[in-house]
Amino acid sequence: MSYQFWTKDDFDVFSIDGLEHRMEALQNKIQPKFKLIGDHLSTYLSSHGTGEFYPHIARHARRTVNPPKDSWVAFAPAKRGYKALPHFQVGLWGTHLFIVLAVIYENPDKKGIAERLLQNSKLIQSLPKDFVINGDHMKPDAMNIKEISKEGIEKLLERLLTVKKAELVIGKHVQPEAAYQLSEKEFMTLCESTIDELFPIYDVMIGRS
Repeated sequence: MSYQFWTKDDFDVFSIDGLEHRMEALQNKIQPKFKLIGDHLSTYLSSHGTGEFYPHIARHARRTVNPPKDSWVAFAPAKRGYKALPHFQVGLWGTHLFIVLAVIYENPDKKGIAERLLQNSKLIQSLPKDFVINGDHMKPDAMNIKEISKEGIEKLLERLLTVKKAELVIGKHVQPEAAYQLSEKEFMTLCESTIDELFPIYDVMIGRS
């Protein structure tokens, strides 16, 4: 039997009561895996030729009371941060894993990104049917690409264009039962194939395409 990269214990971290205890479990169980993912995927992303990508593991350092409901490692071509740029994320909630491309509200070029995506919305429509999309990175729920119309996608993009707090998150969710079946190598391969599907959209976001 191949080595199981993700386990039930990983997802159960988000059921632990209290900030201190949950953060301790995150640091001991999840962040070492994020370090492995970060080292591997930063090299893979850098090979796409749009600059060197750097991994940023969520530290949740500003939290003083409420424990985090999700956690992640993000990737962007900047050493000092990622929130102001389109970025890739790999992470998990208690309910699922996610491999996504995100534009969040801190991005100063949201309007330009939305305009470029509206001109190339077919790229989103043509994603594989198991991909998902939503407008808020703080919420775990997302709509399946196959269940949202062309008009629905454009509505999300128009909201990104006009609403200050609007965001865009596109990618793949992996249910725990499916994640348990993956070895480290198989999971990294899944991340790579998901990134390959998302990279044409990333190129539009940064004005490269």
